[in-house]
Amino acid sequence: QVQLVESGGGSVQAGGSLRLSCVVPGYTYNNYCMAWFRQAPGKRREGVASMKSSGHGTYADSVKGRFTISGDDASSTLYLRMDSLELEDTAMYYCAAEGPCGGRWIEYKYWGQGTQVTVS
Repeated sequence: QVQLVESGGGSVQAGGSLRLSCVVPGYTYNNYCMAWFRQAPGKRREGVASMKSSGHGTYADSVKGRFTISGDDASSTLYLRMDSLELEDTAMYYCAAEGPCGGRWIEYKYWGQGTQVTVS
């Protein structure tokens, strides 16, 4: 069983920045993507960004130009840099592994427990 551990969430004012981290032991992209999802209260879980080893990220329209996904093989860590945060970005953010880039949450095999991001 692969366990993903997220960190970096918190409270920030609108316009601010946060960086989320996700450590994946034995991290390797193989032929799958790793991704960040988010879920706000009362809403469905939605994809935020995903990437393969090529380093080219796929982003939801709502975060394009503001969020950046990246990975570091040496530390087995996936990152999500979030800039120009908006109230609508408030949600629980989840790291996911082994799924199709841009795919739905149900297509991903491994999940972290989530980290809360609150924008006020």
